[in-house]
Amino acid sequence: MALLDVKGLTVEYVSVGQVNHAVNDISFHVEAGEVIGIVGESGSGKSTAMLGVLGLTRAGARIAGGSVVFDGSDMLKLSDDDARKIRGAKIGLVTQNPRGALNPVMRVGAQIEKVYRSHNEVTEEQAKARALELLQIVGINDPERRLQAFPHELSGGMAQRVLIAMALACSPKLLLADEPTSGLDVTVQAQVLDDLRAAVTSVGSSLVLVTQDLGIVANYCDRVYLMHAGEIVEEAPTEAFFSRPAHPASAALLLAQRRGEGADEFKLRGFPIDGRRLPPGCWLHPRCPFVDEAAGCRTQHPDLYEAGAGHVSRCHRFGHVQSKLAALLAGDTGKKTAVNQPVMAESGGEGDGDN
Repeated sequence: MALLDVKGLTVEYVSVGQVNHAVNDISFHVEAGEVIGIVGESGSGKSTAMLGVLGLTRAGARIAGGSVVFDGSDMLKLSDDDARKIRGAKIGLVTQNPRGALNPVMRVGAQIEKVYRSHNEVTEEQAKARALELLQIVGINDPERRLQAFPHELSGGMAQRVLIAMALACSPKLLLADEPTSGLDVTVQAQVLDDLRAAVTSVGSSLVLVTQDLGIVANYCDRVYLMHAGEIVEEAPTEAFFSRPAHPASAALLLAQRRGEGADEFKLRGFPIDGRRLPPGCWLHPRCPFVDEAAGCRTQHPDLYEAGAGHVSRCHRFGHVQSKLAALLAGDTGKKTAVNQPVMAESGGEGDGDN
């Protein structure tokens, strides 16, 4: 049985009589010890889905359906008290914007200790020792001094590491990391992600990385889920996702930085779909370069079709997408493209001031 099994999760925002369908009937799973990536453009529902996994919503939102079974318990059916015992203790969350997530008037060490003591009956000395250990695990130099620092005294990279330390305080079985390196320069991103993966491995946790950066996915994830308009439109092992994407949105993302003949054929037109006005048929069809009347793109919402081993795509024409991309790549003469060579910058340097 999967550590996390999400089925049919639906989250809506309701305002002035309008319903914004932010997350639409999504299903995914995470195995023990696995790292998965959830990718998609801004507004595709990634962050809202992660809050839904925890049984939480932002103001004005509601969980309208589905189940979130974590370690045998459905998070959406638990009482508030029982759910709080899981959040932080068994499921950790690393949010975007570390400076906004940290208490500006509380020392870093005290914040980590508070998280640890809220789920464990320990002495003050034991909590302090755990906070020091966690800062060492996430790669902060001179951790004794950093424990006494206030958030404004930390660099962006160190603040992000502190959030990761807090999320790992109780050795959770699952860590949800929502854009954990947003706002950091590329070198610091690589450092933080390397430390995050090492820290997760050290406590034996599974990891969900929510990101728009395909380089992160290529380097750190075992499987990939692509979201568009609040639904999952492709799932694939990482290698297959980069070598044979089976959805137009995936191909467009992978080729976004490519310069050369043929890449323009895969570009999406217009703006992201408004969740308050979902079109008939495939929700990508107003922007899709491969839309076809005969295939039902404009009239029939597609199911998830099998596109390979462990690989599914919500596209009526997934085979056509794969073959067109294969033909484009076959025309390369040994060039490295964004499709098969997404990489992060090498670790190293002192960009976040930790050294």
